[in-house]
Amino acid sequence: MAATRTQLSQAYPLGSRLDADGRLQLGGCDAVELAREFGTPAYIVVEEDLRERARAFVDAFRARTSDFDVLFASKAFPCTAVLRVLAEEGIACDVASGGELALALRGGFDPERIYLHGNAKSEDELRLARASGVGHVVLDNADEIERLEAVVTSSPPTTPQRVLLRVTPDVRGETHAAISTGQADSKFGFSMAGAPAAIERVRGSAALELVGLHLHIGSQIFELDPFRRAIEAIAPLGDFGVVNLGGGLGVAYTAGPEPPRIADYVAAKVDTVERVLGSGKRILDEPGRALVANSTVTLYTVQSVKRNVSTWVAVDGGMSDNLRPMLYGSVYEAQIADRFGGGTPARLAGKHCESGDVIVCEAELADPRVGDVIVTPATGAYGHAMANNYNGVPRPPVVFVHDGDARVVVRRETYEDLFARDA
Repeated sequence: MAATRTQLSQAYPLGSRLDADGRLQLGGCDAVELAREFGTPAYIVVEEDLRERARAFVDAFRARTSDFDVLFASKAFPCTAVLRVLAEEGIACDVASGGELALALRGGFDPERIYLHGNAKSEDELRLARASGVGHVVLDNADEIERLEAVVTSSPPTTPQRVLLRVTPDVRGETHAAISTGQADSKFGFSMAGAPAAIERVRGSAALELVGLHLHIGSQIFELDPFRRAIEAIAPLGDFGVVNLGGGLGVAYTAGPEPPRIADYVAAKVDTVERVLGSGKRILDEPGRALVANSTVTLYTVQSVKRNVSTWVAVDGGMSDNLRPMLYGSVYEAQIADRFGGGTPARLAGKHCESGDVIVCEAELADPRVGDVIVTPATGAYGHAMANNYNGVPRPPVVFVHDGDARVVVRRETYEDLFARDA
């Protein structure tokens, strides 16, 4: 009898399943065959998962309000093919650098629906935004106000640049400190005490048009109450037509607790805006991780199995393709792609010259052997984005799968790529 989707954890892409032989199927493609065809490590993206989650966000907002926009926080997966899919689904875009802006434009986003973020935007990045026709700049600090004014006034057209002011509401969600941004002592945004003066400063500028406020309290948050409290916190700052609520909805990385439903997350935010800030507001939201994390798995090949105090299963990737476990202790699960189920407690280790290069500290693998294909789900957010060349390891390809077809959308790096910029 064929295995079904229910045997996989919620971390896997929508539509994933185990076939009658217990082999993982992704977007209608066999995971082991994908590893053979494209090599490992490799990021495998189920395109339909991206589209379904984008539609779920848009539909959830449309059910609660008529004036909204959903922005992809592109830092989560800055890949042209991913951006193109989300643009096709009607999503807008949030960028935090000149490079992300260039990718967003290449991915087909309307510049008017691109929002430029960042706590240390350079003059060059602001000039690129103006030249590209970026619709909104999110102001983070007083220095940036002056810098953007100078950019606007020094080059035509001198029409005002629409801006939002990022404020820090002094609300912390239950998440890791490295991805918590709403607390008072944050590198992001204006403090609640400093925001009123900044608002008046921008309102007095002929070069800038203040249209609203922005807030973001952090990422990978499962509780809805912090989102409500953050909106309540900014109410004393005044009446604005636009409010950008950031993102933050958590996702499933393992078979652990389920995150809130998209519809419940949206309802909590929209209803609080209408209750606290009043009706008629244009509501923006910036999901990143929640749009892309579960669309993707990473495939590895086992290179060695070593037993001392622990069983160490070493693969051909690691902190060069998934830095998050080493950076802030993120927890993933792992399985053998054609032999799901536990049996052997193991540490899934990477190939890099760091003792901390461990992808999964407490894996349960079915009799792991050299040559096995290992799958770790939920790597769509910040896997490709944070990939690096530590130990001179070329970065993996990104492979889209859909209805049984597979195509490379980002090729694997070569050794020649590693020294392409060398003098």
